[in-house]
Amino acid sequence: MQTQPGQIKTIIVVAALALGIIGLAMWGLPKYSVYKRELYGQAELKQAEWNRQIVIQEAEAKKEAAKSWAQAEIERARGAAEANKIVGEYLGGPDAYLRWLFIEQLDKIQGQIIYLPTEAAIPILEAGKRQQGSTKPPPAGNNQ
Repeated sequence: MQTQPGQIKTIIVVAALALGIIGLAMWGLPKYSVYKRELYGQAELKQAEWNRQIVIQEAEAKKEAAKSWAQAEIERARGAAEANKIVGEYLGGPDAYLRWLFIEQLDKIQGQIIYLPTEAAIPILEAGKRQQGSTKPPPAGNNQ
């Protein structure tokens, strides 16, 4: 079997084309790998910048909320101070106002034990006076 001159030319062209494709791949694949890594790095950098901006915006929102909360607390305190002043003057001074607040609290805590300060600031403990299993408070006036 003899090869024709046209067939030899075709084989040379196909071999040259195959070597060219292999050479192009050997040159292009490393460049593409670098290009791909660069794009990945840029994407990561952009994501980090977005995350940073999100954190900054959240911090700014918290700062504004804290300012608003502080202003509301100041206004509430001013209102409470003004109300305390009015009620205290109406009742005849701070001592009478404190007694009134104590009486107001007694309505809210019915059935509970209340410890009152004594002269030495030591509470009178009534744990021994209560019977085991009894839920009733001890009788009034029994301070032994």
